[in-house]
Amino acid sequence: MLKKINVTLLLLLLTVNVAFAEDGLDFDLNSGRGGEATRVDDPTEFKVCADPANLPYSNKEREGFENKIAELIAKDLGKKLTYQFWFDRMGFIRNTLNAHRCDVIMSTTSDNDALLTSKPYYRSGHVFVFRKDSGYDIKDWDSQDLHKGLIGIIQESPATRPLADHGLMENSRPYRMQRDLNLPASFLIDDLVKGDIDVAIVWGPIGGYYAKQAKIPLTVVQIPEYENKNAKGKEFWNISVAVRKKDKERMAMIQGALDRRQADILKILDDYGIPHVPVVEGDSVEKVYKKDQHESRGEAIPKTE
Repeated sequence: MLKKINVTLLLLLLTVNVAFAEDGLDFDLNSGRGGEATRVDDPTEFKVCADPANLPYSNKEREGFENKIAELIAKDLGKKLTYQFWFDRMGFIRNTLNAHRCDVIMSTTSDNDALLTSKPYYRSGHVFVFRKDSGYDIKDWDSQDLHKGLIGIIQESPATRPLADHGLMENSRPYRMQRDLNLPASFLIDDLVKGDIDVAIVWGPIGGYYAKQAKIPLTVVQIPEYENKNAKGKEFWNISVAVRKKDKERMAMIQGALDRRQADILKILDDYGIPHVPVVEGDSVEKVYKKDQHESRGEAIPKTE
């Protein structure tokens, strides 16, 4: 019986390895496991943990804005840029950064207490996106045009709080928080273009980038901050680079590059259509959730929104 289980496990591991190989992901499943050898740190390398298919952030072809920012930092530091790709969903940090298969995550919320984060290098929020030919005039949650059509929104995202507060749930269409990997990251904006929904409410980098790529003219409007009215309706977040908690020297090095190249980073964001606003110092999830001690902290902003 034990031999049969071992054979089954071996076949499963081989299947997983083949699947990664077919997808172009060079991945050693044994590396980083307890009792197994881990990757030896190469001081000449700037090794990034990234999603292989999640534009506008990153892809295997290195076409995302985080790819470009990583190139900028690596060049500034005089290091060679390499990647460990893994789909950005449950288990991402465990299977990449914490397994020492890579050293740097290009973006997370600035107060992520599981990681050592840089000073925020940009701040973004949720946006309304709608077709220019709709004639809609949407500036905030009180805009009457929000009541005229079907609203696409990521279920359980912070923007659902003001949506509910303004009686808009009945004319909304929820989308899954963790997207189906069979769908492109643009799926919500694609439905807007097709006419399946009339307004998309989405995390800014997703909305801004795909609106810029769309085949028809779309309007992107940044949603006003809402946390003062409903703490869990927070719309804007500081974003930082992250490393392992113990990698203080690595972070100091990265922070120097971020400080030196801040203007270049903002230009990359603008080139990709990523909406951003000035960083708010001291802004944190902890601050938001202290307003309601009965709730758990840390409502994450997934890239796949």
